[in-house]
Amino acid sequence: MSKSTNNLGNISAKSPGKYNDLGKRIWKARSIYLLIIPTLIYFFIFSYIPYYGLSIAFKDFKIFSGIHASPWVGFKHFREFFNSPDFVRLLRNTVLISVYRIIFGFPVPIIFALLLNEVRHSWYKRIIQTVTYFPHFLSWVVYGGIILTFIQPTGVINAFLRALELQPIEILTSTKYFRPMLIISDILKGFGFGAIVYLAALSGIDPQLYEAAIIDGAKKRQQIWYITLPGIRPTIIVMFILALGGLMNAGFDQIFVLYNASVYEVADIIDTFVYRIGLQSAQYSLGTAVGLFKGITGFILIYTSNSIIRRTGEYSIW
Repeated sequence: MSKSTNNLGNISAKSPGKYNDLGKRIWKARSIYLLIIPTLIYFFIFSYIPYYGLSIAFKDFKIFSGIHASPWVGFKHFREFFNSPDFVRLLRNTVLISVYRIIFGFPVPIIFALLLNEVRHSWYKRIIQTVTYFPHFLSWVVYGGIILTFIQPTGVINAFLRALELQPIEILTSTKYFRPMLIISDILKGFGFGAIVYLAALSGIDPQLYEAAIIDGAKKRQQIWYITLPGIRPTIIVMFILALGGLMNAGFDQIFVLYNASVYEVADIIDTFVYRIGLQSAQYSLGTAVGLFKGITGFILIYTSNSIIRRTGEYSIW
């Protein structure tokens, strides 16, 4: 009993010293902490305070009564969404478009980074990087307008087909071609900028590994397979986890700019539905409930994928 009492006394005696040391370290690095404060304030105002607004997903929100005075209705709006005929269609479109982006779009920046890494002329490499990075910095409003000049009924592609006396393709109104057009245009816009992460990972690989492989007679393909890809594998895994976590984000900006009522069956996703219901139809509670469902599902996906990959012994986010 006396021994445990002594231990408690020792702990309580040491604790003030620890707090004092922490305070001294903070004061010593006060200029750095001052730089962090604006960022913390920004996220607190724009990322944490808005969480209060999520409560309207469980209320019949009346705009003139305000959030606090609006009556609670529990999970009414969630049940309304799950029982609506749009639920299956929205979920199917959102998941399918995101899965197609991962299957066809995820490997492209990796392959492009591997190819660009083999370019030995720096001036040529810089030109290629500039050309491929540039579309990323265009908004989807601008980039979508460029796409429309090519694929609309009177656009460049159909004009070329007519010149060859071929049948024009109605891409914007065709449920068959609209999804492939979304995936291809998204890849073209983002693969160059997406390769930056992998190029940074490639620069961290020890050149002596390649020199040893060359001495042992390894060909270029063998060097890529046994040195390059294992070297950037942690980066690939982390980016893949993030891609899985964004499975419910099918690209609102792109679809909103390009889609129309004739392709709702294959292009209407949760985000566009929230926009129409929440803003255009002023059903704020239902729109918030749908958005909250999407956010919770995305969190579950990223947590589950990270846990599975961590249990396999690979690198993970946490």
